[in-house]
Amino acid sequence: MNSRSNKNNLQRTKSPSGDLGVDLGIILSRIKHDKLFVLTDQNTAKLCLPLLANIPAIKNAGQIVIPANDTNKTLENLAHIWKFLTENGATRHSLLINLGGGMITDIGGFAAATFKRGIKYINIPTTLLGAVDAAVGGKTGINFEGFKNEIGAFYPAERVFISSHFFSTLNREDILSGFAEMLKHALIHSETEWEKLLFFDAGNVDYDWLTEAVFRSVSIKEHIVEKDPYEHDIRKALNLGHTIGHAFESFALETEKTVLHGYTVAWGLISELYLSHRVCGFPKEKLQKTVRFIYQNYSALPIDCDDYEHLYEIMKHDKKNQSATINFTLLADIGDIKINQTVDKDLVFQSLDFYRDSVGL
Repeated sequence: MNSRSNKNNLQRTKSPSGDLGVDLGIILSRIKHDKLFVLTDQNTAKLCLPLLANIPAIKNAGQIVIPANDTNKTLENLAHIWKFLTENGATRHSLLINLGGGMITDIGGFAAATFKRGIKYINIPTTLLGAVDAAVGGKTGINFEGFKNEIGAFYPAERVFISSHFFSTLNREDILSGFAEMLKHALIHSETEWEKLLFFDAGNVDYDWLTEAVFRSVSIKEHIVEKDPYEHDIRKALNLGHTIGHAFESFALETEKTVLHGYTVAWGLISELYLSHRVCGFPKEKLQKTVRFIYQNYSALPIDCDDYEHLYEIMKHDKKNQSATINFTLLADIGDIKINQTVDKDLVFQSLDFYRDSVGL
């Protein structure tokens, strides 16, 4: 839908000034626009928008607020964004700032992609998950008919502005949610990075260490996206843990259980690394070490054998599939990626058994 490159769109607040307001003001002055709009959810409007209050352009921007949480990444809220832009004189030359977590950057990016056939936007992720995952890479979208990110477009941001100012405001669960995506990035990248992350202590966070780890993690994703912006080949590596993880997430939404996206990715990694072991020979000891870290840090989504058929049906709706064949990204080893892997139904069910055994269900 858009041919803009993803390259060089990551900005760090550590340079040049380290001041959130000053550095964002500089970026805004370099992107030509006639009107500025800021999209937040109800939480980030209260907690994060005040951090930008010293920027004159932000004071005069149109402020769009939608309800928080991923369940509100809907067509109705997308229409609300479009309506606000229309009623407040937005043009093809306007600029939208998405200030929030993955829900905001997903729906805001899709609103930008579709309003007047595309306007410029900046992502400012306020969660760890948003910083390392949703805000980077140009994927935008909304949930539809109970399926995660069912409708969307590839449409890169003009800038992704990552600031460590926001990380210290997060609770343990939100930190761990983002950390699951970082663990995934490490698994598809290198054993060195994977080993570093296994020492992470979520109960006593070293924010300087975490910030450096975030930028390494984002660099891993950026490198892959630059090679394959539209997910025809190696970008599918980023789907590790997500085929089963998204099924867990959709299942939880149906049963009105509150789960964070990163948690479902962590649980999906358990099952998909088991498949990697069985199908591609992923080393057993690395499987066990990764599963142990997840078990020690993440809770569990309760499922039983009676849920397997339904979870499998959800997996069949995954966007990576071809001709209703479930398509997995697996690993032969850390950094040794095997995309477009198919697995028979019985083995998928065995991977769900392994998940339940691993988390003590």
